[in-house]
Amino acid sequence: MIIVISGPGGVGKGTLVRHLLERDPKLWLSRSWTTRPRRPGESETAYTFVTREQFLERLEAGGFLEHNDFAGNDHLYGTPQGQEVPPDKDLVLEIDVNGAAQVKAADPSAVLILVVPPSREEQEARLRARGDDDDHIRQRVAIAEVEVEQGRRIADHVVINDDLDRAVEEVAGILQKYR
Repeated sequence: MIIVISGPGGVGKGTLVRHLLERDPKLWLSRSWTTRPRRPGESETAYTFVTREQFLERLEAGGFLEHNDFAGNDHLYGTPQGQEVPPDKDLVLEIDVNGAAQVKAADPSAVLILVVPPSREEQEARLRARGDDDDHIRQRVAIAEVEVEQGRRIADHVVINDDLDRAVEEVAGILQKYR
C-alpha cells in the first residue's frame, strides 16, 4: 500500500510521520530528493540533498514518481522511482499537495491523507520554529490556502493537526481500516 501524507509547509507532516513510524513497524518512509540546503538542526538523512544538476539528470531519465518545484524553481523536490520497499511494509510518502496529486494520478489506490493546520497563526509559528525566514513564511502561508483547497478535492481523508497525539491516533486508525 502507498500512503501519502500531504499538506502545506508547517502543518507538522514530518513530526506526525515520525511518530507513526515509531508506532507502526509495518511502515517504511521514502526519502525524497531536494536541491534546497539543509535547515539548521535538520538531519542529514531527512532528504537526499543533491545539486540542481543531479536532480535534473534524474528527472530527465524518468527517475521520479513525483516531483515539484517550490519558489519559482529555486528548490526542487522529488520522490525517486525504484526504491526497494522491504517485504510486508507499506510505503509512506511525506510530500506536498502537488506531488500527492501526481501520485494519485499514477496510482489511484494510493491512500491520500491531507494534514491541515488548526490555524494560519499556528502554521506560521511552526514554520518559524523550524528556522524559516519571514519571506519564506509569508510565501508558504499564502500558498497554503490553495494547497488545502486542492488537497481537500483529492484527499481520501483530512486530518487537522491541532493535537499531535490525537492526529497520530486518527491517521493510525485510517491505516488500520485499509489493512
